[in-house]
Amino acid sequence: MEKYDYKVCAAGRVNIIGEHVDYCGGKVFPAALGFKNTVFVRPNGTNKINLSWTTLDKKVSLDIGKLDEYRDLDYGNYQAGSLLMWQRAGHKIVGCDMLQDCTVPFGSGLSSSAAIEVSTIAAMCAITDTKIDPVAIALEAQRAEREYVGVNCGIMDQYASACGKAKHAMLLDCATLDCEYVPIDTGDCSLVIIDCKKPHNLVESKYNERRGETETALFALQKVTGIKNLAELDAAALEKHKSLLTPAVYNRTKHVVDECARVKAAETAMKECDMVKLGELLNASHASLKDLYEVTGAELDALAAAAQSHPACLGSRMTGGGFGGCTVSIVKTAGLADFKKHVLAEYKRTTGYDAAYYQTDIGDGITVEKL
Repeated sequence: MEKYDYKVCAAGRVNIIGEHVDYCGGKVFPAALGFKNTVFVRPNGTNKINLSWTTLDKKVSLDIGKLDEYRDLDYGNYQAGSLLMWQRAGHKIVGCDMLQDCTVPFGSGLSSSAAIEVSTIAAMCAITDTKIDPVAIALEAQRAEREYVGVNCGIMDQYASACGKAKHAMLLDCATLDCEYVPIDTGDCSLVIIDCKKPHNLVESKYNERRGETETALFALQKVTGIKNLAELDAAALEKHKSLLTPAVYNRTKHVVDECARVKAAETAMKECDMVKLGELLNASHASLKDLYEVTGAELDALAAAAQSHPACLGSRMTGGGFGGCTVSIVKTAGLADFKKHVLAEYKRTTGYDAAYYQTDIGDGITVEKL
């Protein structure tokens, strides 16, 4: 490999619980993964940002004065958008060569896009001697996803990618960005990630539609409750004012209210190492995402059902935006081998597809290494 000055990484993430509540101002419970996007970077003394990939026979050159013009690129648009937002925030952008190496499975719901956005900005910080501020980087990366790529996402993915801590989950309040790091102690159990291998595209899916439905609910309910975020709503207030909502919007709102309660219960379960309770919460979360929020789909439902049917599994649910991607399961470590065999076979029998079983650790967010 050619000589570069820095190796900069940012993580993919798994969300243990708290799905589709980040953009509603709720608390979420993600963890950064050992899967990374790594950027090898060096300044080149020009006004061009030259992108290449270890996994693609492709090269893209971005003009630092025209970063707004690359939205339609198949490859390089996430990098262009991230650097544009960083530039607009008043930070220095210089010409450079960036070699990108991504081990986060694409389309898996494990936030490869956030890892790309965060690591690209952090790489620019490294070569411009700009202090790495993980929260500031996460916020500009989120802006890139929303304003440049077109996914109206919350802050969870970018925050987890930037701010993760090895062997810890993050109890993140998405309204305030207050974050508590909670040690992941699963006792005699393991966290297992399985990919249904139906790639999702959140730009084309109903993700933005769901976001719009929660905004409709907030607009209707804050007139009578005074809430600032939908996650502040409690079950009693929802039932009292349900007549203000259409049946579909009521269902979306009920999911948000119930999921926020599950996150609180999951915090207690994790701190007490009560994996049976945490597993029950995962199962309830998946059912809510399937029946009330309607973001799972046949493949994720089949994968979760296959996992839940195995005696070593305490709970399983979809993780991420939905419409494809992964499940996260809590499984008795002693039964892992049989669990894997059972789930992959049952999923294949039910859907005809081959799922992928991922083994990774809980890692750090942004890391910078001088080469």
